[in-house]
Amino acid sequence: MNLNQFLLALHLTPGLGKAKEAKVIAALNQQGNPEQGPYPWPFLTLALVLGLEPGSQPYRQIQASYEWSLDKALAYQGDWLTYFDADYPKRLKEIYQPPLVLFYQGDFRALTLPSLAVVGARAASPYGLAALRQLLPDVVKTGISVVSGLAKGIDVMAHQMTFHYGGVPVAVIGTGLDRAYPANHRLLQDQVGQQGLLLSEYPVGSLPLRSHFPDRNRIIAGLSSATLVIETKHHSGSLITANLALQENRQVLAVPGPINAPLSVGPNELIQAGALPVLTSSDIIKAVSCLT
Repeated sequence: MNLNQFLLALHLTPGLGKAKEAKVIAALNQQGNPEQGPYPWPFLTLALVLGLEPGSQPYRQIQASYEWSLDKALAYQGDWLTYFDADYPKRLKEIYQPPLVLFYQGDFRALTLPSLAVVGARAASPYGLAALRQLLPDVVKTGISVVSGLAKGIDVMAHQMTFHYGGVPVAVIGTGLDRAYPANHRLLQDQVGQQGLLLSEYPVGSLPLRSHFPDRNRIIAGLSSATLVIETKHHSGSLITANLALQENRQVLAVPGPINAPLSVGPNELIQAGALPVLTSSDIIKAVSCLT
């Protein structure tokens, strides 16, 4: 078993989670040359790295599934890369608790370009859609990669426009790569996997669980030089993405809107808190250019 297969096995192990995966990354970084191995680790070594108390419930839970996960990793069909791969996105390595494993379809060269996360309301208003149509074409034409989540509304329109204007879309989803959520986005998701880059932290077969989407949002923010918020209510996934970007010291941009429009509450509050107000595509291009 090589390092990549070992890390995939850990990622597939029920009960591990992001905090424990971060301990594995730290231990391998301390090791100096993670490729050397040998792998897999004996379970006692893994338990020591994870700080598991012998006999505790987490110890028993992970021990019970460890051998199963090793076999599952050796048989896994599909493409993935790990934190220690040369192609692992540099910007993503900088975030708090980066993904140990990313499953993908497409070309990672999309992530060598300057990148902009575009997020917004699923039920976008005519104003929000018009703002996106006005702002995004020149951004795409300058060679900035657009990162979003393939959700309804702003996300899906951002991907479609990126294709239309000759750009390379990057989509991060909250399911396995074999599933589309919502299901009617399947054709667009397949197109992104063939002509752009489709990413997920979740293995084939994973369902669209509610808990997956905040984690998906941290990857969208982590991959991007800056995050653009088009429309969003006060409590929403788009604001989660913007706040995650702020926590990672990434630039947040927002499209201002009418003060009496519910979908403009989020962007207007972000601007009030220090986000860069966006009035033209030049505002976006300048902001992203300054960060690359």
